[in-house]
Amino acid sequence: MADSLVIVESPAKAKTISKYLGSKFIVKASMGHIRDLPKSQIGVEVKKNFEPKYITIRGKGSVLKELKDASKKVKKVYLAADPDREGEAIAWHLAHYLELSDQEACRVVFNEITKQAVKDAFKTPRKINQDLVNAQQARRILDRLVGYKISPLLWKKVKKGLSAGRVQSVAVKLIFDRENEIKAFEPEEYWTITAKLAAGKNEFEAKFHSVAGEKKELHNEADVQTVLRTLEQAEFVVAEVKEKERLRNPSPPFITSSMQQEAARKLGFRASKTMSVAQQLYEGIDLGSEGTVGLITYMRTDSTRISPVAQEEAKAYIEQKYGASYYPETPRVYVKKNSNAQDAHEAIRPSSVLREPDQIKAHLSRDQFRLYKLVWERFVASQMASAVLDTMTVDLKAGETVFRAVGSKVKFHGFMKVYVEGNDDAVDTGDEDRLLPPLTPGEQVAKKQVDPKQHFTQPPPRYTEARLVRALEEMGIGRPSTYAPTLETIQKRGYVAIEEKKFIPTELGELVIQQMIEFFPEILDIEFTAHMEEGLDHIEEGKEDWVQVLSEFYESFEKRLEVAESEMEKIEIQDEVSDEICEKCGKHFVYKMGRFGKFLACSGFPDCRNTKPIVKDIGVACKSCGEGKIIERRSKKGRIFYGCDQYPSCEFVSWDKPVEQSCPSCSSMLIEKRNKSGVFIQCVSCDFKEEAKEENEIDDME
Repeated sequence: MADSLVIVESPAKAKTISKYLGSKFIVKASMGHIRDLPKSQIGVEVKKNFEPKYITIRGKGSVLKELKDASKKVKKVYLAADPDREGEAIAWHLAHYLELSDQEACRVVFNEITKQAVKDAFKTPRKINQDLVNAQQARRILDRLVGYKISPLLWKKVKKGLSAGRVQSVAVKLIFDRENEIKAFEPEEYWTITAKLAAGKNEFEAKFHSVAGEKKELHNEADVQTVLRTLEQAEFVVAEVKEKERLRNPSPPFITSSMQQEAARKLGFRASKTMSVAQQLYEGIDLGSEGTVGLITYMRTDSTRISPVAQEEAKAYIEQKYGASYYPETPRVYVKKNSNAQDAHEAIRPSSVLREPDQIKAHLSRDQFRLYKLVWERFVASQMASAVLDTMTVDLKAGETVFRAVGSKVKFHGFMKVYVEGNDDAVDTGDEDRLLPPLTPGEQVAKKQVDPKQHFTQPPPRYTEARLVRALEEMGIGRPSTYAPTLETIQKRGYVAIEEKKFIPTELGELVIQQMIEFFPEILDIEFTAHMEEGLDHIEEGKEDWVQVLSEFYESFEKRLEVAESEMEKIEIQDEVSDEICEKCGKHFVYKMGRFGKFLACSGFPDCRNTKPIVKDIGVACKSCGEGKIIERRSKKGRIFYGCDQYPSCEFVSWDKPVEQSCPSCSSMLIEKRNKSGVFIQCVSCDFKEEAKEENEIDDME
């Protein structure tokens, strides 16, 4: 008979742990939180020190009965929820329900679900950390107060069904502000001049740099013509050659935000998908003869710390696999990225570096394999030696005009043999081989061609999920557990939409943010929100009282509410009448705003409830059926896709935008694809691909 009951959150985690603990332990799952604030009311007694009114979550009755019955049959109950604030709160609620003593050492935490880590954790159980619980409660109550106080106001003054959140509102404002920056942006003209030169049979390029020792910007064509005239009779002569060695260091192992960013860049994963797949890898995968094993450490962390045991294993692996020269002289230690970073957990890493991705690929789904490979490679590279690059900078004179050529080659790959971090901005890092021929001062080179090119500065880019997560992290907004749900929430509420994987604010989002800016500026103030996050961290660390933190916030918030109640004007959102006629009743369709943007609804509502999506003709004939036109649509989640207007008789659909011309190889549909170089054209049926077209010119003059 079992002596102990272990309660975790999920069945997958329970299955993995039960195999490690043996027959003396019963392992069951609580299926997440068992208690929460009620949905039907605010559930917080503000005047009684913000006392929360918790109720049992609907549908958890049978689970709780099973846990209660099991707890009566054992001598000891262990609570092994995840090692963070949410996990601590789940354990606290379970302890309350099961009537466990506050002084009982029932809490068990582990950063990785491996046999040794789990067994070690059960040797040192601890009491529930009330500071962690209070930090979770404070966040929950804070968000409840903001949401349940502002939302009814928005229903009354703007539109029924609206809601407001604390971190989510800041995220929407960032997107809103970026859109305004883009609209206000005025492009500025600039030019570059590239000289194509040759030293013997070796051709290379150099870019215009300066005149008579002074760096000169080329603002217009007149500036360019002035330079070109000086080159008509001039010979290009090597003036100076600089060669030096440069080190490039690896990126630190993943934290939650960097994993989400890199998975977006390299795998095309949404933040929510990254966290879902990471949860699977953390909780355990059946590896056949090895059994069920947690493949990565806990995935909600902002610490880059690595355990000494993991570092030693990585060192042995790197030296054996790649050679001693690929390991640095001393183990790498990564400092915290910012002062807000917590250090409760390790960085995200494989539970054992010896489980190479390709060796366990057969046991993983495609998404699991790709994310595990990313985590594994990032960790291994983070422990390796720096890459060494030989760089060569050559100044060439043509009269008084100086052109500069830059070349480099990788002398020693170091960590780059395993992994190189991606880049949101698609800027060339110059770390790949770009060789220049051997050149010596005084050497004359042949002028093949001089190519002037006009450019215009580009507006700041819209936020992708990766960029937005990075911005929130850098500003101290939110914490590892909040990034993915924040991005999901602002989309579900219809405040933002996604076009070409970039966020744009909807009209509804702009309307809500404008009201929030006027009446609740603190909620949208980045410094204020970051300060609140610090307050929550201080509660977790036992440095501040959670009731005091909430009181300080609520004092000014309550005054803002009173002003908004009396001064916020009611906004009448008038329906815009369209030219389209309802085929059911003959009345005009009007434009309505839904969760995922605008749609058409019959003006005869409620007598006629006919609706249809707004479609956009992109001017491309459907080559699949030969009869229809390709139109732009939105999925139920707000994502743009393209399909034939003859659906369902023609079922052609594509996430990528089709183009007008046909494939020169097979006459099928061509679609636009994107990579770091810009946009290129690819056939849907064969291997035809047209070279990338530059989307944004990059001025890489030095």
